[in-house]
Amino acid sequence: MALQTSLDKRVFHFNFNARTSRGAMQEKVSWFVKLWDDAADHVIGIGECGPLQGLSVDDRPDLDSILRNTLLQFEGRAFEQTTLDDVMSLLPEEFPSIRFAIETAWLDLVNGGQRTIFNNDFHRGTPIAINGLIWMGDLDFTISQIDKKVQQGFSCIKLKVGGLDFDKECGVLAYIRKQYANHKITLRLDANGAFTVDDALLKLKALSKFDIHSIEQPIKPGLPEMEVLCRTSPIAIALDEELIGVKSSARISLLHRLKPQYIILKPSLHGGLSGSAEWISIAEHLGIGWWITSALESNIGLNAICQFTANYVTNIPQGLGTGAIYENNIASPLEVVNGQIRYNADKLWDNF
Repeated sequence: MALQTSLDKRVFHFNFNARTSRGAMQEKVSWFVKLWDDAADHVIGIGECGPLQGLSVDDRPDLDSILRNTLLQFEGRAFEQTTLDDVMSLLPEEFPSIRFAIETAWLDLVNGGQRTIFNNDFHRGTPIAINGLIWMGDLDFTISQIDKKVQQGFSCIKLKVGGLDFDKECGVLAYIRKQYANHKITLRLDANGAFTVDDALLKLKALSKFDIHSIEQPIKPGLPEMEVLCRTSPIAIALDEELIGVKSSARISLLHRLKPQYIILKPSLHGGLSGSAEWISIAEHLGIGWWITSALESNIGLNAICQFTANYVTNIPQGLGTGAIYENNIASPLEVVNGQIRYNADKLWDNF
C-alpha cells in the first residue's frame, strides 16, 4: 500500500461582476493536487494550490515545477505509516499555497476522499455567518450593491476603499449610514495598504464617524508606523498583508509588537491550515481578535477553509466568499442563504 499523486491545472474565469476598476484580473490559475493509496485508487484526496497574483509569496513562474517536485516526495510512501505530521514535515514553509493544497488533500484522503476535510458541524449542515463584499464605486452603484446584499440577508458588509477620491468615498459612506444605521448593518473597510504614512491617521479619524467596525491594512505592510497606528487609530485595525511571508518563528514577536485589534487569515497565504491555526493560537493568547477569509479559491479550496473555520467557535461574520465570482467554478454543495454559507449535502460535487 503506497501513496500516489497527480496534478491538474485549471484556469478559472471571473464573471463580469467580479471585475473592478482596480485591475484587469479576469482569470486565476489553480493547481489541484490528488493523493491516493494504490490499494484503493478510487479514494482520492484533492487540495487546491492557487496563489494570488502579485500578493502571495509563492506567486512565481517556477511554482508548477516546485509543486511537482514536492509531490514526488510522497510517491511510494507507505500510506498506513504516514501521519499528518509526516506530511507537514515535507512541506516548505515558504510555499503556503503548496502547504494548503497538500495538507487539505491529505486530510480529504484519510477522511474517505469525499471532500470531507473535517467532519464537523459545517459539513453536517450548520451554516457560518459571512460578510458581503462590495467594491466601492459611484454612489448609485455602491448603494444598489448594498441594498442587494441586505436583501440577501447580510448584516455585515465589507467595502474596498482607497481606490477612489477619498472625499467621494466618505460621501458614499455618509449616505450608507443615512440609509442603514449601525444596528442594521456592520461596516468593515479594506484599504489594502492604500493610505500613506502621512495621511493615514487623518483618514482614519474622518472614517470613524461612520461607525466602522474595522479597517484592514490601512498602510502598506512592513512599515514601522503600523505600530503607532494600531495604538492610536480610532477604528480597530485588522492586519492582513502584514502577515504574509512571516515565518512561524517570527509570528509571536510580530503580533506582540504591533498589537492589532484583529488579524485576518487566508490559509493559502498564511501557512496553510496548520499555519492559520498557529496564528489563531498566538492571537487568542494575546487577546487579539481574528476572522478567516478565502482568497479567491475555487469551491475545492473554499470548502476546506469553511470546514477548518467550523473547528472554532466564531461570534463574528467570516470572510468566506461563495465562488460565484467565477464563470466556470466546480459545482459543489456550498451555497449562501441569508448571509450565511452552508454545506448542502443534497447537492453533489462535480466529477473531478
